[in-house]
Amino acid sequence: MEDIIKTSLLGLFFGTFGTTLGGIIGITIKNPSNKLLSFILSLASGLMIAVVCFELVPEASEISSIGNTIIGIMIGILIMIFCDIIVKSKFENKKIKSNALLKTGIVVSIGLAIHNIPEGLAIGTGFESSIKLGYSLAIAIAIHDIPEGISMAAPMKKGGLKSWKILLYVILSGITTGVGAFIGAIVGNISVKIIAICLSFAAGAMLYIVSGELTPESNKLYSGKMSSVGNMLGFILGYVATQI
Repeated sequence: MEDIIKTSLLGLFFGTFGTTLGGIIGITIKNPSNKLLSFILSLASGLMIAVVCFELVPEASEISSIGNTIIGIMIGILIMIFCDIIVKSKFENKKIKSNALLKTGIVVSIGLAIHNIPEGLAIGTGFESSIKLGYSLAIAIAIHDIPEGISMAAPMKKGGLKSWKILLYVILSGITTGVGAFIGAIVGNISVKIIAICLSFAAGAMLYIVSGELTPESNKLYSGKMSSVGNMLGFILGYVATQI
């Protein structure tokens, strides 16, 4: 039980650290350039792809069958698609009286809260597999959460919301990472097969986040070479981090 609590607290710390740091940046930088935001998003994309390729999938395949790994990946992708559909159908078409930018910030915060659950799951099952894998995932996810925190805080700030309220919403969205880590630590104790499926599930969720959100958004913000540079640099940094 002590290990489960420790893993949950680590997931909570790394999950809230990245989003909170991003939130602070989003509040203090009045008008961050699209070029900078695109670079940060693409850096996070490359970092996450490296973690999926060099840590999650190999680890899952090593302790279980390829079939279970593929099943876990597909489940992760499908659940993330379902979550995105729910968020869009419930909130995108609702009228928020105050401001369109504020609405954007709220939609992003809800999406982040949902997305942070599988990220926490990855951290929890990662620590059950090995300490090295757990910390690699936690650090990668914390870095990835920084631009997401910016994307939530910036429109809320421009929408007229007070800074302390923005930080509160940012922190609340990161708490779900700790919840996911708690679940991951519990199910990871059941069997090796469960750990493998959870790791591959997290890999599928991350693949969807990269392919369906971070990369398209990065390209939308800026079409120059900086997004490509960020992606490649993130991949290299991710590879180095997984080999240490």
